[in-house]
Amino acid sequence: MLVLSRQRDESIMIGDNVVVTIVDIRGDKVRLGIEAPGEIPVIRREVYEANRWIAMNLYQAFCAAQKLTYEGLRETAALKGMLPWFNAHVEETLDTMGDDFWPYGVARNRATLGTFLRYHHEQGLSPRKFEVDEMFAPETLEEFVI
Repeated sequence: MLVLSRQRDESIMIGDNVVVTIVDIRGDKVRLGIEAPGEIPVIRREVYEANRWIAMNLYQAFCAAQKLTYEGLRETAALKGMLPWFNAHVEETLDTMGDDFWPYGVARNRATLGTFLRYHHEQGLSPRKFEVDEMFAPETLEEFVI
């Protein structure tokens, strides 16, 4: 979960294909220039500060959707798409990468995120090396299993 403050011209670049810039602020209206894939959730800081539960609820919703998708991949009664070898591809992926091949959560991605942030700074894309915990809402740093 990415949380931005409200400073005009503040921007952050994530990878090669995501740039978020605060273009204009007028009263309580903020205009963002966001060039990002749709799967990256962004919460405005004032919304997050007023509703601290929102980051964790959004994260849990994504996890629930992922679980349904993973479960659907194992259903073999009918193909999920037009690929004739879809079921074979699913089995090969599971054999190679395990049951959770797109892991969610900071804990399971800490090493990858840390490497990304180090490269981001080394390549001059950020003014300093950010720590992983700085990039996410504190509520999402730990996962709770019920």
